[in-house]
Formats: sequence, structure tokens, C-alpha cells
Amino acid sequence: MKINTKVRYGVRVMIELALNKQKEGIYQKEIAKNQDISFKYLDQIIAGLKSSGLISTVAGKKSGYRLTRDPVEITVLDVYNAFNPEFAVVDCLTDENSCRKTTKCATRDFWEGLNTALVKYLRSTTINDLAKRQAELDQEPQELIFYI
Repeated sequence: MKINTKVRYGVRVMIELALNKQKEGIYQKEIAKNQDISFKYLDQIIAGLKSSGLISTVAGKKSGYRLTRDPVEITVLDVYNAFNPEFAVVDCLTDENSCRKTTKCATRDFWEGLNTALVKYLRSTTINDLAKRQAELDQEPQELIFYI
């Protein structure tokens, strides 16, 4: 199982917005630079986050983006759902017709348990949690590497 790039970058964008307290929001070019995401690809990320109602454009000329809710209320699962219809580690958890063994399958029970644990973890981790951790990491002294 692999989380796609849109979700991963979406989480990074949400952290960037959570750390930014300016009432005019943060510009897309700043997000792209700070998060090292191409401006063009960031368009797709922002479109997904906006259409899901997680971010909005600040009204007015020369405005940026901001979160629509307090970061403590936004979970990583919310960001995941902005780009994917439903979290499922295997197809048979979302499509009952994908396998004839669905009703009598020990492995399906296993995958369902794993899926439930992962969804619980994604739901229990907020953007605020990640923003706090990022702020801590940003305060740590950076190791200097000298090349001779």
C-alpha cells in the first residue's frame, strides 16, 4: 500500500497553511517555494483541497490561501479524502463484487482489521499535531556540513 503524492503534498500544504497566521493567507508561489512543490502541480493539490472545503482563497486583491477550519479540527484522513473517495488497503473492502469469496474469506477479515487501524490513526492525527511537530523541527539547530 502506498499513499499517493497528491495526499502527501496535500498534507504538507495544510501544514504550511496551519503555520501561517497571516490574515491575508499565504500565496501559492510561497507554498511552492517553501514546500519544494512545482507551481503547476501545486495547482492540482490546491484544487483538490479547495473542492473538499479544507482551504479557501482569502477575498480581495493580492490574497492567498488559508484553512477553512482550525487545524485541530482537520485530520490527515480529511486530506486523504480530498483526493480519494475512500480509504481501503485492498479493493475488496470497497467493492463487494470484486471477489466471489468476499463473504467467506479469512484474509478479507485481516485486511479489514488493518484498514480500520489505519483509518483510526489517520483520523486521530490532526494538521495541528503535524504543524506543532514541524515547528519543533524547524527550531532544532541544523547540522552544518563542510566540504573541503
